[in-house]
This record gives sequence, structure tokens and C-alpha cells, in this order.
Amino acid sequence: MTADARYGALQLFVDGRWLDAGDRVTEDVINPATGEAIGAVPHAGRDDIEAAAQAAERAFRPWKALPAYDRAKILRKAADLMRERVETIAVRMVLEQGKPILEARQEVMAAADIFDWTADEGRRTYGRIVPSRVPGARWMVTKEPVGPVAAFTPWNIPVIIPARKISAALAVGCTMVIKPSEETPASVLEIARALDDAGLPKGVLNVVYGVPAQVSQQLIAHPAIRKITFTGSTGVGMQLARLAAEAGVKRATMELGGHAPVLVFEDADLDHAVRSMVAAKYRNAGQVCVSPTRFYVHESLHDRFVESFASAATAIRVGDGLDPATGMGPLANTRRVAAMERLVADAVGRGARLAAGGERGANRGSFFQPTVLADVPVEAQAMNEEPFGPMAITSRFSSFDEAIGQANRLPFGLASYAFTTSSRTAAMVADALEAGMVGLNNNFINMPETPFGGIKQSGYGSEGGTEGMDAYLTTKFVSQT
Repeated sequence: MTADARYGALQLFVDGRWLDAGDRVTEDVINPATGEAIGAVPHAGRDDIEAAAQAAERAFRPWKALPAYDRAKILRKAADLMRERVETIAVRMVLEQGKPILEARQEVMAAADIFDWTADEGRRTYGRIVPSRVPGARWMVTKEPVGPVAAFTPWNIPVIIPARKISAALAVGCTMVIKPSEETPASVLEIARALDDAGLPKGVLNVVYGVPAQVSQQLIAHPAIRKITFTGSTGVGMQLARLAAEAGVKRATMELGGHAPVLVFEDADLDHAVRSMVAAKYRNAGQVCVSPTRFYVHESLHDRFVESFASAATAIRVGDGLDPATGMGPLANTRRVAAMERLVADAVGRGARLAAGGERGANRGSFFQPTVLADVPVEAQAMNEEPFGPMAITSRFSSFDEAIGQANRLPFGLASYAFTTSSRTAAMVADALEAGMVGLNNNFINMPETPFGGIKQSGYGSEGGTEGMDAYLTTKFVSQT
């Protein structure tokens, strides 16, 4: 019995079976809007994790052998079921994660679109014939699924991120054991339920929860697992990459943290820059790895930019995500609230000007006001660590080289943005920015058909696009005479 009837029971999904908590250790799931428990997620024991890995191994060969056309039909049916169940899934997402209901609905629909796209792209896993320099020989390159995958996903985008990994892996013939965040468990279970109801064979997808370090160590070391994929912090990513190397140089895709800069040049359309960046900054309360945060604004526009941005931020209605009038919900947990307070106090203490927000919300739960800090010095903590919250920080620049130098200063390179009406400046900044994704005069950098990934300490490998499919494929060269 859960504390909120809308939330539903939480289970493990192993080898096609839905497992109740039983005598397993459980962990409370907290509604960040109220601070109250809404359910309890069961932790998988060692035997559960072993069973999940073995199930993925058993299911791999028959799933690999199933024609891509038939795999695609299952994924497409699951996508249709997710669309039919959008309201149920969205409400459960809001209850456990906090984002506004509109954003939650959009996330579910986007995840369904990802399933559709990968289903079709899985049918186009082509090889090629290479002209041979040896008479009578035929040289062939083929693509094959890498094998069972261990996936680890975070709490901030609890449907889209798992959907990317699950759909791409399954579409090309891999099987998977996924450990989502224990703070947002219901969202991924709804994806698994849609796949199960769509006719997914037993063992192709398995969902487990538990103590993160224990689950990851056991799964990554398991001989059945051939690849890992992780989305989360750079620190944890380093640990998992080390485990993957020690377990047999297993392949890994790492989508890690960022600290996205935004360059607003002297000739930018200021109103457009503010509108698009306010929407991007405070989406999901800033808890997005590509969220724009470090705003470097030309000195001739800086003060007007700050005034306009702060006014728009102040106008955002903060409240429970289930209220349709809410523009920004709570932070997902109390840790983020404490981090926001620390970063604001440090920046102001170093001379930054608080232009908007900067305090906890009056509501109960993990609320924090949309915040704007102006003229933040380079040594402030917020300029050097990802806030991962509703915080925009600004600094002035006078030259192109100065702006690029500040944008590329940090060891992260996930997303970057720039605003200019000059095609020459746009071309120069696209070449100069050190990032896996660049948005010029927009924030449209996250589509099913485009690659999503970073460089430097923001990770390696891509999700989305054909690059995201390649992550689950191995290349084989065959020379035949």
C-alpha cells in the first residue's frame, strides 16, 4: 500500500516477472513538493541482480536473432501505449520528481517519439562492401549488437534519458539491465510496463534498484555484461568507467555533467535571447545537464539583459507541479536546495549582485526561487561548479576572444549557446566553442535524430541520432575468398 494512491506500487522487473517488495529492504520515495513519502521502492538483493544479469544473457541470442522488423513492431507498440498512458505516467513523474505537469506530459510524449525513431533506425543497421584490392576476395563490414548492457540513469529526466538508452539498445538487438535512480523509480517502471504489455520477450529488459555502489559494482563486473551506459555526475562517471576497465575493458558511454555557457554578442536580438534562455534555464527548475547557466554578455548589453532576465524570472509562478498554473516546480530533493543556498551566499560574498530570487520558497518541500546573479566574479563557486538548479549567473565581456576564453575555461564541454545576428560571428563561435552540442540563436539541441553527448569531462560517446545506435553495435570485418 502506498502513501499516495495515484503513485502506484513499486516493484522490480526481472526476467519478465514483476517482483513485490516482500522481505526486501525498501527506501522511501519523497514527493519534493510536500516532503512526504509517497511510496517505497524495493532494493534488489545480490540474488536479484544475478538473476537480472543471467536473464539478459539468456535473452540476448534469441532477441538478436529476431528480425529488426519484428523488434521495431514491439518498440512502436510500446510507444503507442506510453502515449495512451501519458496522464498516468506524467502524474507519477510529478509526484516523485516535482516538475510541472505540462513538462512531464511533454517528456512522456518525447520519449514515445524516441522509441518510434529508434525502432525505425534499428531496421537500418547497415554494413557495407569495401572494394577489395585482392582479386577474387570480397571484403564485408557488418554491424552486430554488443550484447547485454548495464544502464544507469539519474533522477532529473526520469523518462527521456532511460528511453534513449533502452530503445536504442533494444532496437539493434541488445538486452539490458537498467538501474534508474531510487528517487524516481516509477517513471522507468512505466516504460518497462509498456514494453511488457507490447510483448517484449522475457529477460530482454530488466529493472532493478538498490544501493547504487553495490548494484553498479556487481552488474559491471558480471561476465554477462558487455557494455555500460551512464548518465550522471562526472565524479560517479569516473568511478564507473574505472570499474568497466577493470572488469575487462568493457565498452562505455558516459554522458556526464556540464556547465553550459551562453555568449550574448553586441549585435544579438536581446529580447529573443532572453525569451529563449529564460525558458531553457528554468525548465525542470534548472535541473538539466544542458541548462544554460554562465551568461557572458557584451558590456553594451549586460545591464539591460540582466534587468529583462530578472524580470522574467521573477514572474515565473513556483508551486506544486500538479497545479496547471505552475511554471516551475520544486527542486527534486533537499540536497539541491542546500547547494543553491551555498552558491548564492558564496557569490554575493564575493561581490556578485543578487538581481532576482536567491532564497527558499515559502512553500513546504524543496522549493527555491528562480535566481539571477549579476557580475559574478570568476572565482565564485557558481562559476566553477554546475549549480544544477534555477540559477543564472552573468559576467561582462568586451571582445570575441575574451568571451570564447571564458566559455572554454572549464573542463566541461557538454552544451554551449550563443546569440548573434552576424553569420560570420556565428560561424566563428561554432568553430571555437569546445562542446559536444552548440545552439546558435536557439536551444534546439536535443532531438531523437541528433547526437547528444559531450567532450572533456562531460563524457564520451553519444546518445540520439545514428551515433546513439552505433554505441550498442560492434563492427566486424569479413574477408572472403
